[in-house]
Amino acid sequence: MTHKTATRTKAKKTVSPLTKLFILDTNVLLHDPTSVYRFEEHDVFLPIMTLEELDNNKKGLSEVSRNARQVTRILDEIVSSHADGIENGIALVEPSRKLANGRLFLQTEAISNDLPTGLPTAKADNQILAVVIHLQRLNPERAVILVSKDINMRIKARALGLEAQDYFNDKVLEDTDLLYSGILELPANFWDKHGHGMESWKRESRTLYRVKGPLCPKLLVNEFLYQEGEQPLYAIVREVSGKTAQFETLTDYTHPKNSVWGITARNREQNFALNLLMDPEVDFVSLLGQAGTGKTLLTLAAALTQVMEVKLYSEIIMTRVTVPVGEDIGFLPGTEEEKMGPWMGALEDNLEVLNKTDDTAGEWGRAATHDLIRNRIKIKSLNFMRGRTFLNKFLIIDEAQNLTPKQMKTLITRAGPGTKVVCMGNIAQIDTPYLTEGSSGLTYVVDRFKGWEHSGHVTLQRGERSRLADYAAEVL
Repeated sequence: MTHKTATRTKAKKTVSPLTKLFILDTNVLLHDPTSVYRFEEHDVFLPIMTLEELDNNKKGLSEVSRNARQVTRILDEIVSSHADGIENGIALVEPSRKLANGRLFLQTEAISNDLPTGLPTAKADNQILAVVIHLQRLNPERAVILVSKDINMRIKARALGLEAQDYFNDKVLEDTDLLYSGILELPANFWDKHGHGMESWKRESRTLYRVKGPLCPKLLVNEFLYQEGEQPLYAIVREVSGKTAQFETLTDYTHPKNSVWGITARNREQNFALNLLMDPEVDFVSLLGQAGTGKTLLTLAAALTQVMEVKLYSEIIMTRVTVPVGEDIGFLPGTEEEKMGPWMGALEDNLEVLNKTDDTAGEWGRAATHDLIRNRIKIKSLNFMRGRTFLNKFLIIDEAQNLTPKQMKTLITRAGPGTKVVCMGNIAQIDTPYLTEGSSGLTYVVDRFKGWEHSGHVTLQRGERSRLADYAAEVL
């Protein structure tokens, strides 16, 4: 094939009707500032109204304003890299460093309003819909798709016969049932298939096994394995190489002699969680579970033991996203710690439980212990986390399901040498708009950290709060 023919084929390829045209709503850009680069070989179109709304959001110190400014900088970089006119679109290959092969189109002309009568044309959403209708008429052979994080906008578009989609790029998983649980039940015939040529040896009080078999390649490092029966087995995977895996039995935290700050594990998953929380080799722990499964209590018990007794860490730092469930109560007086006070009810409740574990101390002793403990726990707001480094700290991120993947990255990268980070939350209880179970920062870290030798994850199943709370979680 000659060079000329090759170029002609290439040119044909670029205008292939198979490439789609995506029109981006403002909330997509504000949610992910690099979203214009995330559509691979397809083209991206930005209506003038989207740019107008970006302009309205650029002032301020919030995450949204920061993202708006970043989008503007990215767009400026793209437009200034293109010497010719922008009517025919701007190739994204170079600005995106080969992430995207499509073109970026900006609305360069006024578009006549073809909206059904009754829809207010002054509304930004409706003006964007008018652009989608216009582009669909111009490109009858092409898929023209509106991308928006706003469900109402997508419903409105479909009602007008337009194709609309959510922004999927930040979704870690389509179905959260597929999310890594950190726990695997071994099949009944496990030892028949994997017992041949098995090696086992003792290390301190634990037994280690090295087995070969078809299940081994599917295992992940620090995944928990269990088998119930006459001789129950509870173990953690330590190494996986090809069809060989090495696992180690656990410390039994359900037994009172291994209690952590007076707390014992009440079920299998809590036992697994305490094994991760008490392991100094595990730097990152994520705990998922609905209300009352003991996430905060176990984490605080492990943190206090390692700060006050073993002195492995210098202090506990606790932070959480301040998203109100009801109406916002307005500004709060006091220092950063005092402002965070109302959000830290869960901390106080759990400290009360942990303080009662010492029966011999008496009331004065307990009060003194409470003061001592409170001096070693610092409550920090997420707003002041940028640029900080935590050395030798036990960092607890509560209600982590309300964080975006970007905020989660900001927080976890604060960890300096000797710091342990624990993320916990319930992805069924997201209070932030535009975040779903699939795109939450908590889902993101669980998925990205699985299999790393210094991280572990457990999904807690059983509620241990009270029979009333368990029944309510089930029927309400």
